[in-house]
Amino acid sequence: MSELSEFEEMYLKRLFEAHVDKPSAIVKTTQLAEMMNVSAASTTEMIQRLAGRDLVTHVPYKGCRLTPEGFQQAATIKRREGLIEILLTEVIGFEGDILEAACKIEHAIDEDLELALDRMLGYPERTPSGERIPVIERHLEPMRSGLLLPLSALPVGSTATIELMVMRPTDVRTMEMIGIGVGTKVSSTDDGICSDGSLIELSKTISLRILARTDEVM
Repeated sequence: MSELSEFEEMYLKRLFEAHVDKPSAIVKTTQLAEMMNVSAASTTEMIQRLAGRDLVTHVPYKGCRLTPEGFQQAATIKRREGLIEILLTEVIGFEGDILEAACKIEHAIDEDLELALDRMLGYPERTPSGERIPVIERHLEPMRSGLLLPLSALPVGSTATIELMVMRPTDVRTMEMIGIGVGTKVSSTDDGICSDGSLIELSKTISLRILARTDEVM
């Protein structure tokens, strides 16, 4: 199947949002048009186009529903949006319009970048606002050495060395005062992150902004 256009992806995502809890339900053409802020005629044309690619089932004079293939494609698009929201909010600390930025960026992410981002964030299940991140066809990679991960994403039993702290210089100095800085060795335990045998109390936001390189698995 050829790549989807940005507008086609937006339609699939809106359909997913409209009936994620009831995949077999029919989404009315007028409802979808309102969600996309376009005319009903334009929406009907797009539905027919997506139906021709076996991504939706068109029910004349009623609306449409996602096909199994369309549902998977839409879930992937929605997952990428959720991952970007987490990256912008909890890692980068972006203070602009998160949803608008995520919506723009999601269309530029391919499968490899999605996998890397999903892994780096620790395969999150919900966005910062609490919305569930779709897990359809999600690929969980086994733990290996040399990965740069946030402290919150380090698998239990692994050890790593801090390489990057994405925060203001004053915050970096504060972390250094409690023994956390670039070059610090840490380990992930059932109780949390430890350094020199001592448990480190960190918020999830801070844990996402401290990146460590995993050591070789013995």
